[in-house]
This record gives sequence, structure tokens and C-alpha cells, in this order.
Amino acid sequence: MSKFLHQCVLTHATSKLRAGMNENLKIEHLKSHIDFNFDKNKDYFLYIHVPFCNEFCTFCSFHKQKYEKSICKEYFKSLRDELKQAKSRGFSFNTLYVGGGTPFIDSDELLKTIELAKKLFDIKDVSSESSPNHIDPKDIQRFSGVVDRLSVGVQTFDDELLKKIGRYERYGSSKILQERLSNIAGILPITSLDLIFNMPGQSSQTLLNDIRIAKNLQVEQITTYPLMQSKLIGQSLKESFKTIKNSNEFEFYKIIRDELKEYSMNNAWSFSKSSTKLSDEYTVSESEYIGIGSGAFTYINNQLFINSYDINKYKSMIESGQNSIVAKCSRFTLKESAEYHFLLELFGGCVDISKFNETFKVYLEDTLRFEILALKLCGAVTIKDDKIQPTFFGEFLSAMLMKEFYMGMDNVRHTLREYYK
Repeated sequence: MSKFLHQCVLTHATSKLRAGMNENLKIEHLKSHIDFNFDKNKDYFLYIHVPFCNEFCTFCSFHKQKYEKSICKEYFKSLRDELKQAKSRGFSFNTLYVGGGTPFIDSDELLKTIELAKKLFDIKDVSSESSPNHIDPKDIQRFSGVVDRLSVGVQTFDDELLKKIGRYERYGSSKILQERLSNIAGILPITSLDLIFNMPGQSSQTLLNDIRIAKNLQVEQITTYPLMQSKLIGQSLKESFKTIKNSNEFEFYKIIRDELKEYSMNNAWSFSKSSTKLSDEYTVSESEYIGIGSGAFTYINNQLFINSYDINKYKSMIESGQNSIVAKCSRFTLKESAEYHFLLELFGGCVDISKFNETFKVYLEDTLRFEILALKLCGAVTIKDDKIQPTFFGEFLSAMLMKEFYMGMDNVRHTLREYYK
């Protein structure tokens, strides 16, 4: 397929996804407390949100607040209270992801919180994010046996790009970043390094250098995100977006895939030395998840629920013994739910048709027959032995659609942030 046709298919698919998200992710702010039904015999995925940061990154869209030591400690106490409440309500969790913000901003409180979660629930795997400023080897060593995967947001090793996105002053030069990362490699089972591609001013050679530096650091996992645009990105960076041409993404994606061809694919933009189910995109393997903490999302029973963005309100709601849900979106229809999970599984590398039908109670090749036909006609998928698998173009397409999905979720966060100012 020609570059022009690639772009036409991508433009049509992203436009359709964007329209669907604008229609289906309409927020209803709640006037009274609600609960949702859940299966007490099921092990759910648990997400904990820690919103505190010392400095805000221009491209980060997640719920965050300026770090204050006393407020942060009180917040972690509320998180632990919410964990105890979840246990008393009958929840079961088997996997935990701690995101932010900067979870390691108070490592003592983080350690107590994860240890409590593992004590209360049968949690097998724990992942946590961190910024490059909070990866002191002695501190990380304390989490040995507690955290299985540490995700460090580096974004790039190019000094000029680091300066352009405001990270050179905050986190140091490429040399300093490499030294910090080399000092923690191997302490935990998986150290994951996050890179961004298609940034303004980034060249093919710059991207290639980033990947080769990451490989030389001997980290177990490398995740390569396309730059995402949303209403939450700083105005100065928005101006730079005007110069971005989407056609660069495909060329950059080819570079990434070629340079990491000896790695195992976790999904369309995450790669590991050895096969693992642990990555930042936990929604690929977990069809439902429960979020605790201010600003956390819960997806259950084909519906999205949102916790309070106001940290003081979050704290008071937990103190009163109730959950902190303040908003929800309309319940997805059967087809909308099938489309969402189909994208996730395609992004994950394979759609097992029989398993999909059993899990989501649909007949996939009937429910999404036009979508699957379109993917076949444009050379994005092949179907064999009851499995739908993406071609190379299909992997690229699913990566770009996931980018569009996350940008749509960023717009939800923007709406919530404006509402709760």
C-alpha cells in the first residue's frame, strides 16, 4: 500500500474513532452518591492514582497537583483507607498499577501503601511509574520483592529536545539520565523506559539514537509512545504541533520496529527482552479495572466512572466511608463495547475470535462484520485458525488508533479539570 493510501485509511479510521468517543464519552456529573455492581467471585485489576508532582511536564495530561509534603502524606493515608474499604466491600484484586503524577515522590508512603494492598489482596504483579528524579538506587532497592515493574518516563535522550520540552532543567542532560538509569538496571525484575516519537524537531537519526541508548542501558522493556495532542497540553507546545506532519509517524514507526526486531512485542508500541504481560497499557489484558484515588477511572459493566478531582473532597468522601465517584459516562452499547475491546486486543497483537465471543457475549464476525471487512480490504489484518492478526500496517494503525483513544480520554480529563477548578 502506498504512503498516500496509508494516510487515507488512517485519517478515516481516526475520524470515525474520534466521532464515536465524542458521542459516547459524555460526562454526567452526579448529585448524589452511587455504587456500581461487581462480581465478588472475580479478580479485578486495581489502579491507584498518585497525583503529586514537583514540576509539571508540558505533554502530560493526567490529573496532577503540586507536591506538598503534608498534603501528600494525608492523601496516601486516604488511599490506604480506601483499600481497606474495598476489602470490606468484597473486592478481589490480582494485579496493581500505580500511576501519576509521580508515585515515588514519597517513597515511604508509597511502600506502605503497596505493602498494605498486597497484604489485603492476592496481588501477584505490581507496576509503578516514576520520574527520572526519583530513582535513587538505595530507594529502589527497598521495593525489591514489592514492585515487579518500574516504568520511568525519559521521553528522549537528545539534549536539544529535552530543552525544548522543558525536561533538561528538571531532570538533567542525556548523560545524567543515562547514569541514573544504569544505576537501577537489574534491581527490580523489569525496568521499563518510556520514549516519545514524532516530537517537533525530532529527526529519524535522533529517534534511532534514543532507541540505541535505551538498548545499551540493558533495561528489560522499552515503550515508544507517539506524541499525543490534547486540550491539556501547554500552549507553547501546542504551537509546535502545527509543524507536525502525521506522515512522519509511519516512518518513525518503521525505524522503531526495525531497531527492536529482536525484542518481544507486548503490544504495538511496547517491547521487552522477554515475553511479559506487564506493560503500561494494562487495559489490553484487563477488560475491567477498578480505580482508587483522586482522579482515577473505573471501567466496569461497560461503563466509565470517575473519582473526585478535588483532593479535599476525595479525602472527605473516603472519611465518610463511601467511594469517591463524582461522575460517570453513559453505558456502552453491545456494539460500542465490542469495538472498544476489539481495538485493545488488536493493539495487543491478536484477537482470538472464540475467546472474544465467550468473554464479551457477542458474535464478533457478525457484530463488527463491516469493520473487519474494511480492515481486510486495506491489508491491516489477516484471519486464520479463528484468529484475527494485524499485519505490519495493522500494527501501526492500531497504535495510531490507541493514540487517538488516549487523546479522547485526555479530553474527558480536560472537561473534569475545568469543572472542578
